[in-house]
Amino acid sequence: MDRREIAALLAFIGRLDPRTIRTDQGEARDQLDQWHELLGDVPMATPHGWEALAAARQHMRSSQYPILPADVARPWESYRRDRLARHSDPTPSVDPDDQAAWTAELLGTRRAVASGTAQPAQARAITTGRDGANPRLEARLREIGSCIPPAARAALAPYRPARAAREAAVAQGQPDALSVRCAWCLAQPGEPCRRRRIGPDGGARGTAPCATHPSRLDLATAMQPEQVEQPAAA
Repeated sequence: MDRREIAALLAFIGRLDPRTIRTDQGEARDQLDQWHELLGDVPMATPHGWEALAAARQHMRSSQYPILPADVARPWESYRRDRLARHSDPTPSVDPDDQAAWTAELLGTRRAVASGTAQPAQARAITTGRDGANPRLEARLREIGSCIPPAARAALAPYRPARAAREAAVAQGQPDALSVRCAWCLAQPGEPCRRRRIGPDGGARGTAPCATHPSRLDLATAMQPEQVEQPAAA
């Protein structure tokens, strides 16, 4: 705030709290100098929610003591910290090899957010579940059957032999044991079976992947006709 804005702020405060009014010309000038020295870097208002008049009004509503410059500066610092805490630096638009320009744009964005002239850039949340599914993506996945192209799947087969064998078995019409929950080791659908490691005291010390338990394969075999009929019924 410049001296003219500080004078307007003091006049507003004086109307609400006559105790702050200085009738002597010298005292009024000293008061103006003091407030300008302490609030010179605090704006009168910003486009995004900050008003010095509102901060002064809030103090006078909640405190019985005469207002001081710190009673306006503290809310301003809280306003700055809150905005910077909600800001995640967006990727600058300049060439990343130009370190000086890259840093300058990052700092400029942060200063604009902290000063209230720009809104914080928040990172987009990761959505899960079918509520956020894209209908076009769902249709495309139903068309091709998988989000991994066949050529890429074939190229990855040597590096994940267990999954490749499972996919080959499913393609031949055999039951997919990992499509059901294992009643023996309680492995969830999609997770491999695990073998419990028992300590000397009889308590479980850990688990390790193991071959699919026969009971899980039997359950998948029993449910296979039901899984085949569901798409046809749909």
